[in-house]
Amino acid sequence: MIGAAACWAGGAGAAELVVSLRAADGPVAHAVVELLEPGAPAPTPSPAVMDQVNSEFVPRQLIVTRGSPVSFPNSDSTRHQVYSFSAAKRFELPLYAGTPPDPVVFDKAGLVTLGCNIHDAMIGFIVVVETERYAVSNAEGVARLADLPAGAYRLRIWHERQAGEPLLHSVELPEDAQESVSLELSLKPPRPPRGDERLRALQERFRALDRERD
Repeated sequence: MIGAAACWAGGAGAAELVVSLRAADGPVAHAVVELLEPGAPAPTPSPAVMDQVNSEFVPRQLIVTRGSPVSFPNSDSTRHQVYSFSAAKRFELPLYAGTPPDPVVFDKAGLVTLGCNIHDAMIGFIVVVETERYAVSNAEGVARLADLPAGAYRLRIWHERQAGEPLLHSVELPEDAQESVSLELSLKPPRPPRGDERLRALQERFRALDRERD
């Protein structure tokens, strides 16, 4: 599975695309930028892992191609109950330790927000893409895709704070040239911190109950 950005063999006339993303509060980091080509075959699904370590999803954001099976091991000593109510994938894993026997298949493109019914502060994201041509924006809000064949493409941009549907933008890439695109995203305000003392005390109670059951 390709990680932070897609890589593939380029050739003569290959182009580069530089996408700069901003929102009302500044540059947008951690946005997933897909470069969709009409008529392109779907990428091959590839197994992936979303772990749980110290009551956090690891990685916080996982990118998979459509149809990929994802395993959800629990590396903590306390049990977790992973769920999602997202339109791209609704599921719930019963309270468990270790690794569930069956992975979850993500068969629809979109942003999947993960939570834990036991630990409210846990939050993670799975972005299901339909191409291996994607990149993730850096702290300056810049995503780069290199070695691209010239032609007409459509950008689709996902972000954990997106408001509504993902941003779509058409782009034409010339041969052997760099194309730059600047886009403004409409994002929800950042989530408020949820690691207050009351929540931590509640989590400790659940951990104590788990230890007693073990």
